[in-house]
Amino acid sequence: MTVVDAHLHVWDPEQAAYEWLGPAMAPVDRAMRFHDALPALRTAGVGAAVLVQAADSDEDTDLMLATAARHPEVVGVVAWVPLDDPGRARARLAALRRDPHVVGVRTLLHERSDPDWVLGPDADAGLALLAEAGLPFDYSTTSPAALRHLAELSARHPALRLVVDHLGKPPVGGGREDRAEWHRLIAAAANHPGVHAKLSGLYSASGALDAWTTDEVRPFVEDALELFGPERLMYGGDWPISLLAGGYARTWEAMCELLAPLAPDDRAAVLGGTAARFYRLDPALLNTAHHAAV
Repeated sequence: MTVVDAHLHVWDPEQAAYEWLGPAMAPVDRAMRFHDALPALRTAGVGAAVLVQAADSDEDTDLMLATAARHPEVVGVVAWVPLDDPGRARARLAALRRDPHVVGVRTLLHERSDPDWVLGPDADAGLALLAEAGLPFDYSTTSPAALRHLAELSARHPALRLVVDHLGKPPVGGGREDRAEWHRLIAAAANHPGVHAKLSGLYSASGALDAWTTDEVRPFVEDALELFGPERLMYGGDWPISLLAGGYARTWEAMCELLAPLAPDDRAAVLGGTAARFYRLDPALLNTAHHAAV
């Protein structure tokens, strides 16, 4: 089995604008390239990766596609298209889909001033285009509150596959009431069979990102396994943000510990099978990645 990291970023401020990236993000407030991540991936036994957009721009997508062309380990790219400009989105999708690496679309919902932007008529038309094209949508959040939109989105677009990045940012290290609210919202999302989720970015909800412990993350992973099942969950290492949260090795080792009680087939689903099926990863690219990792 090829282990797939379903959530990894690259960026380069000289090639694209990243408005959220600044001195507060040190030491990752610089170009972060895939070859920088490779040693950690290889040590962990991760053989393939899906790159996920980090800016709402064509330049960021072009950077990811250029990275994929150079590195056989990259088997998928979650690109950006201007969902709120359906005409431009349709043309961009047509161009992007000529590259077999393009497997999904994301926009930085959590960076928008309007928390209900994704429900607006223009974005809604863009999501309809994704459903028509058979491309899934990565749903990004900075807090569980944004999860409240997922039930409506699923009802509007029953054919659209959705994946909740970072489990909707659960309140790791928070109180019982916070966990109960997150659980209510993520459970409502999980009621829709097209909604999946990523076990990624599970860091402290307040204070330093690296203040989390495996035991603090455990109840959220256990809840996710109960709500979604392994067949709708996928592992994501969230590099290079994970470097701010204790390092890739630490997050990988914690995930291995949390998944250890699962049956082998279930563990294999979370660590690669779900991502391959959900993103419809090209078998030829997966095979090439496997041979590159051996």
